[in-house]
Amino acid sequence: MSFISVFDVMGPNMIGPSSSHTAGAARIGFLAQKMINGPLKKVEFTLYGSFSRTYKGHGTDRALLGGIMGFSTDDMRIRNSFEIAEKKGLEFTFTPNKLETDIHPNTVDIHMVNESGQEMTVRGESLGGGKVRIVRINSVQVDFTGEYSAVIVTHQDKPGVVAYITKCLSDRNVNIAFMRLFRESKGEIAYTIVESDGRLPEDIGVTIRQHENIHEVMIVQM
Repeated sequence: MSFISVFDVMGPNMIGPSSSHTAGAARIGFLAQKMINGPLKKVEFTLYGSFSRTYKGHGTDRALLGGIMGFSTDDMRIRNSFEIAEKKGLEFTFTPNKLETDIHPNTVDIHMVNESGQEMTVRGESLGGGKVRIVRINSVQVDFTGEYSAVIVTHQDKPGVVAYITKCLSDRNVNIAFMRLFRESKGEIAYTIVESDGRLPEDIGVTIRQHENIHEVMIVQM
């Protein structure tokens, strides 16, 4: 039986009107932009389910765009996110997908391109009450809520890589709350997601990147 706190009932501090369509959307955007080296040049949002039908009226579009620019759920700048993005030179589009229905009703795919040409697609679901889940990074299925500080490591699925990651964290006295490995297939690209009880050392990514089979390290601080 899961525990529900008064904060789950009341919802998060946010720019309204909806905790799932606005606060959750901003949260998904915020987490997505943490997973790619900025600054971003272009972002494409594909919306599914109720997101695709009500994204203008509920401000989901403004919230997603605000989150991509690093705005928190209660940041007043979300209301003007279109204008702010245009001033920054950030290209953005919103495409409703009403054909794919076998999917969580509040789902968005965020395709990001940064100024160096790196591309990444993140799929997120808004679960209600401002809670979200990241369920896909590029073509790999993952499960990540963003409620804890986390290190997300992209690497080859090779023996010893996960042990190396945990040793790097242990050497810096990082207490691991959750750790999961997701992969395309044996020996191919894998994602190791480690969530910590506290903030991660700011330079931990530099240390972890030194392994030859590690491609990228993303730090999400809460």
